Amino acid sequence: AYGRQPDDVKIMPGVAPIVAATKAEAQAKYDALQELIPDDVGVALLSSYLSISDLGRYPIDGPLPELPESEGMKSRQALVIEQARRDGLSIRDLARYFAGARGHWRIVGTAGEIADELQARFEGGAADGFNVMPSWFPGELDAFATLVVPELQRRGLFRKDYEGRTLREHLGLKRPI
Repeated sequence: AYGRQPDDVKIMPGVAPIVAATKAEAQAKYDALQELIPDDVGVALLSSYLSISDLGRYPIDGPLPELPESEGMKSRQALVIEQARRDGLSIRDLARYFAGARGHWRIVGTAGEIADELQARFEGGAADGFNVMPSWFPGELDAFATLVVPELQRRGLFRKDYEGRTLREHLGLKRPI
């Protein structure tokens, strides 16, 4: 990372959690949100993301067609195509999934289940923290703050007080020279 030490760089991927008291409630919340995504909007976002001129010309309930390799985000395109093939997703399914989380990691579950997933990635060295990206405000942000944060604090994975005045200080990063 341009001469910096590994501890001078923080990896904080986006995560779009859907949390509720039970897994069934969280799944119902997720399903309701997915139904709100207009097909044309989801397909347009997916087309743009995959650098494809228009996926709308293909049957929306059909599989993702063979696509030319992107000139831009090749690895991301490959991951999306692999997920669609592996999970048997139609264009509609993939468009809704992508539009709903904007391409970020989606976790649907209870506070404990979400904390388990975050903890596994954190302790496994895959992330130094997470950029929480609620699907709507203030509802899902409030749910995360009142359900997941206390569970993370109980596990010693989330602070109870802030030590500094800036984000850089909170993350334990050095000031640039």
